Amino acid sequence: MSAETTDSLVAVPGGNIFVRRWNSGSTVPEPIVLLHDSLGSVEMWHDFPAELSKASARPVIAYDRLGFGKSSPRYAPPSTKFILEEAQVHFPAIARALDLNRYVLFGHSVGGSMALSVAALHPSHCMAVISESAQAFVEPRTLAGIEAAKESFRIPERFAKLNKWHGDKSRWVLDAWIEVWLSPQFRSWSIVSHLKDVQCPVLAIHGNNDEYGSEEFPRTIARHVQGPTSLEILRDCGHVPHRERKDLVLDLVATFIHKHLGS
Repeated sequence: MSAETTDSLVAVPGGNIFVRRWNSGSTVPEPIVLLHDSLGSVEMWHDFPAELSKASARPVIAYDRLGFGKSSPRYAPPSTKFILEEAQVHFPAIARALDLNRYVLFGHSVGGSMALSVAALHPSHCMAVISESAQAFVEPRTLAGIEAAKESFRIPERFAKLNKWHGDKSRWVLDAWIEVWLSPQFRSWSIVSHLKDVQCPVLAIHGNNDEYGSEEFPRTIARHVQGPTSLEILRDCGHVPHRERKDLVLDLVATFIHKHLGS
């Protein structure tokens, strides 16, 4: 059975958020909510949400953050506190608008850092977190990977590919990632102080060849959160496990949810 999809726009402070929901026929009310990476969007999840809905027997929801994809544009650069602000301001507004009282979070890359921040700030609502390739702090590999990406996007053809997902927002999207992460003010960023407030089960997934962060990221997450943790380092895998090792990620998530949530 293929997953049914529904699209909607949700008003949040600063504009409208584009939301898509997949349901493969599940009657479980609590969804898995996907939080995308620094260049991501709903469309860039491709077929993963539909397959995740089937594998987990839960509805799946994804949204474009403000400035991304089909959501309202932004013009000012994000602040160096943008990860925490997503958890404080925008995600709660989305949850209220969609009447989400309880949910599971799956965040990729910076979306994983945001998911952990949401879990820390809203422990009574977050049932579990899957953090995939999430950053826990800024390390040399992170900066080197972003510097390399900055150079590669100087090639017009590479930059043009962003237009498929973000249209005329592409320049803002790229600058929002590169300029913030490479700024001196961001070098001291860390999620570690918030991890102690994460009480729910956490599955930390990371590729051993991740070009934006070492295995110390998931190990730090697993070491500091207070709920039960599962740590999975995937061999021969880079920064996007849900694409590079999709079947394995689906199996890991389904097993984790069944173990801790019973469905």
